[in-house]
Amino acid sequence: MPDRAEVKPSPPGVPGAVTDPELVEAFDLDFAGAQDTPVNGYLARPAGAARPVPGMIVIHEAGGLGEHIRDVTNRFAAAGYLALGVDLYTREGGPPPMDDVQALMARLFSMSDETATGDLAGAADYLRSREECSGRVGCIGFCMGGRYTLLFACASEHLDAAVDCWGGFVDRATPEQRSTPERPTPPLELADRLSCPLLAAVGAEDQTPSPATGEELRAGAERSGQEVKVDVY
Repeated sequence: MPDRAEVKPSPPGVPGAVTDPELVEAFDLDFAGAQDTPVNGYLARPAGAARPVPGMIVIHEAGGLGEHIRDVTNRFAAAGYLALGVDLYTREGGPPPMDDVQALMARLFSMSDETATGDLAGAADYLRSREECSGRVGCIGFCMGGRYTLLFACASEHLDAAVDCWGGFVDRATPEQRSTPERPTPPLELADRLSCPLLAAVGAEDQTPSPATGEELRAGAERSGQEVKVDVY
């Protein structure tokens, strides 16, 4: 059985804040990812849910599956989802040092897209295997997690909905290279293969992704025939 995890109240003022931790049940666990490798996860669900609820995969930013992403996962549970925060740094033993930008970027660019999407497929399969799940599964990711959300939604058919929150480097592998062995195809080039409805959020003053990249994403994703919305904020 998964280990029961402590649910903490959300920081004051955040959207959908969990003010009563008794409304959420949470567990530390692992699930089978790519090559059946155990991947660490944090599962949160509405306490005492009387019927199956939709699943939601939550993908962290560069900081990893820390307190912030656990809180985001709790907020989805409080809103009525079976939410699974995934740790895409499981194989590396945790996130890179956040005070070393060069090391941080090197870690991100060295991660295999194939392995990451395999881990996310395992997350979707795990959610659907649980009796609390209705069978419908969405995915939301932030920054690096937004990129993986978009890639997963375009490279597989595991999702019923996707939310890409300012996913960086969707148009190239690194600042200097369009493609690398670890990141062979930019998600933007797969946008016309989008397999589910997509909401993407792009910062008006951001450079990666820029509003222009967001417009390219919208145009490409609409060719998939799926419902697409790109918000510039």
